[in-house]
Amino acid sequence: MLLLRKFPLKLLNTPPTLAIPIRLSTAANLNPSPDPFPDEPTSAYYDGLVHAAGRSRDFETLRHLLNKRVSDGCFTTSKTFNFLTNTEGSLSMLDDLSHTLSRLERGFTRKSAYDSLISRLCKLDRIDDSLRLVDAMARGGFGLNSCSFHAILNALTRKKRMDEAWHVMGIMKTLGVSPDLTAYNYFLMTYCYTGDLAMAAQVLRMMEEESMKADTRTYDALVLGACRTGKVEGALVLLRRMDDDGLPMLLSTRNYVIDALLSVGWYDQAMKFVRIYSGKDTWLDTETFGCLANRLIKLNRLNEAMEVLEEMKRMGLVMGDKLKQFYQTNLIKQT
Repeated sequence: MLLLRKFPLKLLNTPPTLAIPIRLSTAANLNPSPDPFPDEPTSAYYDGLVHAAGRSRDFETLRHLLNKRVSDGCFTTSKTFNFLTNTEGSLSMLDDLSHTLSRLERGFTRKSAYDSLISRLCKLDRIDDSLRLVDAMARGGFGLNSCSFHAILNALTRKKRMDEAWHVMGIMKTLGVSPDLTAYNYFLMTYCYTGDLAMAAQVLRMMEEESMKADTRTYDALVLGACRTGKVEGALVLLRRMDDDGLPMLLSTRNYVIDALLSVGWYDQAMKFVRIYSGKDTWLDTETFGCLANRLIKLNRLNEAMEVLEEMKRMGLVMGDKLKQFYQTNLIKQT
């Protein structure tokens, strides 16, 4: 079924062998009395060694660590390049870092390192530097794909810098990289959050032209857009379609609907909503019922809150400390 038929605009608008000894000896130089290298190192352990090498600007050691960690099954993480900070002195090593990454083992090792460094630069709001790395990946044939742009698009759309984000999409196409569903979802989420449903519909058209199917994040954004524009019934229609597609609902999606129902005083409907979608995931049920109870307490709907907590107790769901205290206190008052 086409995306625009499923999500019509009116719905939203109406209701190697030498590497090991080198690594060990160099790691020892970074710490005068290091712990023995573990038999089963972790990604966090390797991150620590990488940070030490990076801060020391020991790029040869850094290269060996980045190669060896992947062969040990310790892939790069969101913290791998945290030694890089938003200071002139730290950022001055970027060219050397990029050159070091270009000399890593080809394939996943090199690509994942570049993607991780791009992600770090985006956290530092160094978008132009991130795009320089993208250019290096493209020129070197280092596996540039849509995933390499995710951190950039996420950073820009979160800050509502939409013109820049669309410019990056243009760069992708110029480099022969087709935007994937995740890339479009970043735009969709921002437009739905800001209530710009016309642009949200335009993004859906683009997704339709690429024959993309909606995923959990797509629905999450659309439900948010409906709720933030007061189209609660439209949000519920989207949830039914999501159910028909067999897609799991995120906690955030449930919370959007709960907040929307409570904002218009539909307390009974909010309670009915969490009951209807309960029973499939204990963690999700615990968070959803707890969320509803907390919001009802803040709205001074204490009887409804107690009813929700009674149901949590019957279902064997664990209450947080504050909810448990509230429940026990009000239980005493009722006796």
